[in-house]
Amino acid sequence: MLATTYRRPRTMRIAHVAEPEIEHPNDAIVRVTRSCICGSDIHIYNGLVPDTRVGSIIGHEFTGVVEEVGPSVRNLKVGDRVLVPFNIFCGSCFYCQKELYGNCQNTNSQASAVGGFYGYTHTAGGYDGGQAEYVRVPFADVGPAVIPDDIHIEDAVLLTDAFPTGYQAAEMGSINEGDTVVVFGAGPVGLFAAKSAWFFGAGRVIVVDCEDYRLEFAKTFAHCETVNFREIDDMATHLKKMTDWLGADVCIDAVGCDASGSAFHSFTGKIAMMQAGSPIALHWAINSARKGGRISIVGVYGPTFNMIPIGNAVNKGLTLRMNQASVKRHLPRLIEHIRAGHISPRDIITHRIPLEEVADAYDIFVNKRDNCIKPVLIPPSAHGAV
Repeated sequence: MLATTYRRPRTMRIAHVAEPEIEHPNDAIVRVTRSCICGSDIHIYNGLVPDTRVGSIIGHEFTGVVEEVGPSVRNLKVGDRVLVPFNIFCGSCFYCQKELYGNCQNTNSQASAVGGFYGYTHTAGGYDGGQAEYVRVPFADVGPAVIPDDIHIEDAVLLTDAFPTGYQAAEMGSINEGDTVVVFGAGPVGLFAAKSAWFFGAGRVIVVDCEDYRLEFAKTFAHCETVNFREIDDMATHLKKMTDWLGADVCIDAVGCDASGSAFHSFTGKIAMMQAGSPIALHWAINSARKGGRISIVGVYGPTFNMIPIGNAVNKGLTLRMNQASVKRHLPRLIEHIRAGHISPRDIITHRIPLEEVADAYDIFVNKRDNCIKPVLIPPSAHGAV
């Protein structure tokens, strides 16, 4: 089969690899119908995620059709259309019982923090990912969700990570009615966070980025105000000026370790690797929030240290919340929003690219060519699936 494989920093290649097989009675084999390139994949692409091994199959956002199930699988059958959350979780451990599916104890037992993810290096368990024609899906009775007949496949693929992550970013902000919410990053997750902020009662939403085309897209998709950080001298001062000199009630970091905006943090975090990526978006979030405000972090950072102004957070009395999204927990509510016409997730898809052209797809997405917001990969195994 064809699959996207990591070769070295800034090099992804399509390769012919062996098709996956059932390895455990509760496995399923899924034929991929759609997969996405995620902003988190760019961290891998840029060499910022530890223990990324040559030949690893990448990708954690995918839908598909069940081709085979193990003898213990009861909740899926061959032919089911499924969306597969990026979290791999057992459903029964201490954390899964609390619906903290991104922290499952049994799918990445050698780690002290994160659970197992598809296609996200050995830091997240070393599982093969979904930018491929077929995927082995462990714990098939608890992870995948059958796609309702009235949900479009391209909405479904965005329910595997990007939309739930943006929604949880807003949820973790504990937004009160009328709050001012600032979202750092106008990528797919930031767009969904901004859109979701309205669902929780925000009175004002501001999105910060440096790409004019992304900011224009944010205005249309999320009906928000925008700030281009390249046009201002000091982020905290600018945002406080916009908020009666108080600061935002809620700041959301939807960027993570690839953030631009500080030469110092870009050099120390992305070139010299002296810290786990560039934390400038987190600096801006902490310094731009009002006293007693809330910080929500869904941008990806490495497991080693970052230089952040934690003293400012303490002295301002900020509440910081963060985690990987618990996708399965959010699905019923997000499907309600889609059915009610509150949101059409697939509106953010700008590029539909054959899996065979994945190297070009990464180049377009990473370098923000052709006004790219979100690329979807279509494998030859999709067979016209809708």
